[in-house]
Amino acid sequence: MIDLRSDTVTRPSREMREASAGAEVGDDVYGEDPTVNELERRAADAVGMEAALFVPTGTMGNQIAGRVHTDHGQEVLAERDSHVVKWELAGFAQHAGLQVRMVDGDDRGVVSPGQVRESYVAEDLHRPGTGLLCLENTHNSKGGTAIAKEDVDAVCDEASELGVPVHVDGARLFNAVAALSTPAPELVENADSVMFCLSKGLGAPVGSVFAGSEGLVERGRRERKLFGGGMRQAGVLAAPGLLALENRERLAEDHENARALAESLDGVGGLRVPTPETNIVLLDTDGTGRTAEEFLGVCSDEGVLGVPFDEHVVRFCTHLDVDSEDVEAAVERVSSAL
Repeated sequence: MIDLRSDTVTRPSREMREASAGAEVGDDVYGEDPTVNELERRAADAVGMEAALFVPTGTMGNQIAGRVHTDHGQEVLAERDSHVVKWELAGFAQHAGLQVRMVDGDDRGVVSPGQVRESYVAEDLHRPGTGLLCLENTHNSKGGTAIAKEDVDAVCDEASELGVPVHVDGARLFNAVAALSTPAPELVENADSVMFCLSKGLGAPVGSVFAGSEGLVERGRRERKLFGGGMRQAGVLAAPGLLALENRERLAEDHENARALAESLDGVGGLRVPTPETNIVLLDTDGTGRTAEEFLGVCSDEGVLGVPFDEHVVRFCTHLDVDSEDVEAAVERVSSAL
């Protein structure tokens, strides 16, 4: 079976398993796990932030951002199709008491400075005020689009003028880095915080990182405990994360495989497949006469897995466990299915 559902399906390497087994550990709630501490230091350096916090999931990292940046009842601005809006169970409302004001980005998920200013709400006797702007890079629902530094900086500058902090949901931040050839510290230098996943393209079995100023991260540590994220001897999880950081440079391979997959499938049996920017391939199945679910059914029968994104849109995602030979095989199987 060739599993293209997500880059979350990667299996930890032998080296990661060995690192986990031999990790030096302590009680991380007391700040005494040396492996976690090392991961947090390296992760902060990787994104150019003062400090970082190891968290179990990217969703928890985003939810911590909602808690530490805002006051209960404020509004958060987020692109309509972003992960924090579509896939996090209304967590901002449930965990931070935030009202989400959705912004319609362009077809790549880019939000403009004008939209930020237009959506901004000043606090007064009747209105809670805007407390946070949340950006996503890469943008999952738009097909893994890599949002350029100038676009990120432009909205960060606008938010700063309005006194609104900016959090970047960078679950696949290093895919953006690879696609744009822009170092991560430069890409997020005008944001107040960033979250990135170790468990997607970087290949760790579990874990993400929330990074920002020292004061922000210390507040985040308290919120992590509230969310049940005090993981005690977490070095056994952090050790694979250290190795995952070394996988940043190989993400370009996933992008190459995604482009090869898209180019080979475009036009097959009526499929329309635009060229991807990173590792996410979106397939329009309307021309095949099948819905996304029907298309995935016949693909599964041939040994290829994906996920539905819309009635006629399917996502295939390349990752560490998929090489060029797997891509060629997937093309043959999908072609056969159609």
